[in-house]
Amino acid sequence: MIELVKNINDANFITHAGKFHADEVFGTILLEQIYKNINLIRLPEVDNINLEEKIVYDIGGGKFDHHQIGGNGQRESGIKYAAFGLLWKEYGKKYLETLNCNNIDDCFKMFDKSFVQFIDAGDNGQIPFEKIEIRLETLSDVIESFNPRWNEDIDPDIKFAEALEIAKKIFENKIQSVISKCAAKEFVEDAIEKSENGILILDKFMPYQEFVLESKKKKAEEILYAVFKSNRTGYTIRAIPKALGSFENRKRFPQEWAGLRNEDLQKVTGIKTATFCHNACFICVANEFDDALKLAKLAVEN
Repeated sequence: MIELVKNINDANFITHAGKFHADEVFGTILLEQIYKNINLIRLPEVDNINLEEKIVYDIGGGKFDHHQIGGNGQRESGIKYAAFGLLWKEYGKKYLETLNCNNIDDCFKMFDKSFVQFIDAGDNGQIPFEKIEIRLETLSDVIESFNPRWNEDIDPDIKFAEALEIAKKIFENKIQSVISKCAAKEFVEDAIEKSENGILILDKFMPYQEFVLESKKKKAEEILYAVFKSNRTGYTIRAIPKALGSFENRKRFPQEWAGLRNEDLQKVTGIKTATFCHNACFICVANEFDDALKLAKLAVEN
């Protein structure tokens, strides 16, 4: 439970007043998971205040702040720590120990890489924006949009509490997604070991791309396509990207398959139940597993 208080004597946690940002909002959510009862006060500064038995973050230049000269460290990725990242570094593994998580180190690193670093990068001005006419709206922007509007006469703590409600749902959903994803690692590693001719076969869809791209197994470097049961219909054959999130693939499907469906695709490939090839040549679908495997083999040999 998070309670926003006005009296310093009632507070056991302190963060900064004024405009709030995603890093201290999500940091507050993390602290709630550890300490359960948070009495939080938002102050413009903490000079001349007795901070004993209080946790201070994103203000004051201490362990969980990053506004001091030189900041407060950065990761190997180059992303500097903001308050959320500093709190995750301190409490993340302790929090994961309370959850149904069997591989804490993997989940700790993945949550930092896939979520915390993005929040920290936004707060530290490290997110590059392309020169396009539209403005990219980030999760941090969404959280900050809860701040009082210029023509709105309202206690900022009320808006901070509203932002916390949304952030908590996002945080809880994301952490469960990461735990679920990490649970797939051993299955993917096993499938990598069993892969043949550059084709990875999974019993069902599960997160696999990141594990293939980061695997230390020699065979992982040779995998060109993954075959798995589609969550729509039939079986999917997916080209392995060159990097996570990239639209460039290790090997595209043949260009003559691009955009073809059903009879047209079957005629070109000779595969009876082939139903679809994406116009960008990175996904194919067949109704039967054997035909999906044939498509993958055909693409490898092409």
